[in-house]
Amino acid sequence: MNRFLSALLVGCVLSVPAWAQEFSGLARIDPTQSQITDARADKVQINLSLSQGVPFRLFTLAGPPRLVLDFQEVDWTGLKSSDLVQTEAIEQAQFGTYVPGWSRLVLDLAGPMAVEQAELSVDDVTGGARLLVQLKPVSQKVFESQAGPPNDPRWDLPVPEDIAKLEPKKPDAPLRVVLDPGHGGIDPGAEAGDVDEKHLMLAFARELRELLLRSEGFEVILTRDTDYFVSLERRISLAHQAGADVFLSLHADSLAEGLAHGATVHVLSDEASDIASAKLAERHDRSDLLSGVDLSKADDQVTDILLDLARQETQPRTYSLAQALVDGMTQQGGPMNRRPLRSAAFSVLKAADIPSVLIEIGFMSSPRDLKNLQNPNWRASMAQGIRNGLQNWRRTDLEQKSLIRQ
Repeated sequence: MNRFLSALLVGCVLSVPAWAQEFSGLARIDPTQSQITDARADKVQINLSLSQGVPFRLFTLAGPPRLVLDFQEVDWTGLKSSDLVQTEAIEQAQFGTYVPGWSRLVLDLAGPMAVEQAELSVDDVTGGARLLVQLKPVSQKVFESQAGPPNDPRWDLPVPEDIAKLEPKKPDAPLRVVLDPGHGGIDPGAEAGDVDEKHLMLAFARELRELLLRSEGFEVILTRDTDYFVSLERRISLAHQAGADVFLSLHADSLAEGLAHGATVHVLSDEASDIASAKLAERHDRSDLLSGVDLSKADDQVTDILLDLARQETQPRTYSLAQALVDGMTQQGGPMNRRPLRSAAFSVLKAADIPSVLIEIGFMSSPRDLKNLQNPNWRASMAQGIRNGLQNWRRTDLEQKSLIRQ
């Protein structure tokens, strides 16, 4: 006989923290027994089969419409979006680690829908669990009135604390580099078969960190050191908290046209230098919709005037950094894109007081680049190029500062 656990949906949020003491360990999804299908009267039914019960919550987000399911914690191994989603009412599913200890499933809705019913049943004999969620169509007005993430410190990141003022650095202090492996957790980034961007960039960031530390003269901080989601806002905050001298966001994206190949370095600009860069910026910023935050039109400081003043000094240093990185990777053999230095409105580069660049190590949509990205020897060569670029930029930057002081 099954033991049923259920809770009443309040607004658009369902949270069941009281279940936490009844479950332990990591729940595993059963891909063969999990599907999202059409139900009667234009309704949609979500049926997830788990190895055990776990605490979960549900809520909706607007712009575009999404349903978010958070769990503590689920192993998604073997699950594919194309197999899970069997209805046109759901455009796609994304799943993975959200923050350490918590997993997230995000469903892109084709139209506004609300949760009509949610029920988790646990089998007394096997311990297996089944989560059933039923969605019903609602008006756009009703959907928007209910949408929004809940505020629960047990699930969400804490409010940032005030950061103590850092002491001025000495000229001979190590260069403090924040490496930002793109994507992570629920956000896999670009995918090619069984290879995804988030794992490739985490591996490359770790390799680059080790090279920089062995080279001396560097301090290195990673925005993530394992496979979990980090929002764009959080990445910028981590760079500020670390007192970063430079911020390098690492990516290996994919373009539908399939024509992009070779490494590129991007700097921040209100207007993209080309169509491909504009599309990349849009893709990168859209990934942050998974957390309910969209920074596409936001700055990390309050006043535009203060931002402009800060960037008067930072912008030329950023362009100099980008050119040094292009030169360093080129000298290591690349291959580089035919236009290696580009610009676009990447939100992750909006720290006004830190020279920040986004490096596309290669493009997973290019067979040649994909092969290189999976080659540890090639990655080591590119890491050396980045290290050389940082060293050359540091020397030039210190020389220019000394001339300004005189």
